Amino acid sequence: MSLAGKTILMSGGSRGIGLAIALRAAADGANIAMLAKTDTPHPKLEGTVHSAAEAIRAAGGQALPIVGDVRDDAQVTEAVLKTQGEFGGIDVVINNASVIDLSRSLDLSAKKYDLMQDVNVRGTFMLSRAAVPVLRDSANPHILSLSPPLNLSPKWLGAHTGYTLAKYGMTMATLGLAAEFADAGIAANTLWPRTTIATAAVQNLLGGDRVMAASRTADIYADAAYSVITKPASSYTGQTLIVEDVLEADGVTDFSSYAAVPGTPDDRLFPDIFLD
Repeated sequence: MSLAGKTILMSGGSRGIGLAIALRAAADGANIAMLAKTDTPHPKLEGTVHSAAEAIRAAGGQALPIVGDVRDDAQVTEAVLKTQGEFGGIDVVINNASVIDLSRSLDLSAKKYDLMQDVNVRGTFMLSRAAVPVLRDSANPHILSLSPPLNLSPKWLGAHTGYTLAKYGMTMATLGLAAEFADAGIAANTLWPRTTIATAAVQNLLGGDRVMAASRTADIYADAAYSVITKPASSYTGQTLIVEDVLEADGVTDFSSYAAVPGTPDDRLFPDIFLD
């Protein structure tokens, strides 16, 4: 199944994994609307919603950059209506926007805790919910959240409790939507990588150059996301999926081309969090 002519509404996406997913869809000729805050360049982070839109168009897709905040209900509703008005509907919602802070509980500020809950959990729920009435009219409607499986091991529950709550909240919201709207044929799944992905978050927060060199590129996430959202929504839903498992199920056995540093063997790659 191709994404040609299909419409994706994504939170965030100015850079990194979200942009990689958008570009993969754009190669089919998809329409991509992005609700993101990055109207102007960030001094430490590359890319804005406008530069992302330019890249999407260059890759063969149609783009609708929407400057807004997923925490603002009015802006979320406006993004859904703008996307529907521009492209005639919505086929896929991708909950990509996320805030990360791996501080221990006593070091985590209340402000950052609230921010993670607002963007990760509430944003996922509100954007998905706002799009449901439009998704109902799609021939193959999908909601995809970039969040991990629910691993209740004390290792992960206690590693960074505030962030764990926020990411698991994304997953729980998505699984809840899968169950609630199964009769409407709307698929809702989550997707998470087995290894770290070479993004600004990894560079700045998880380990700098050393971990970046032991990561995979965002292309592997993009290819797995593409696989998920092109599957039949009626039968492929309610799952907490792993990037590499999705690709392996599609027959991919060699991931060497995804290494951020070519030639890095799989056993030297850095494992992502939340997975045993």
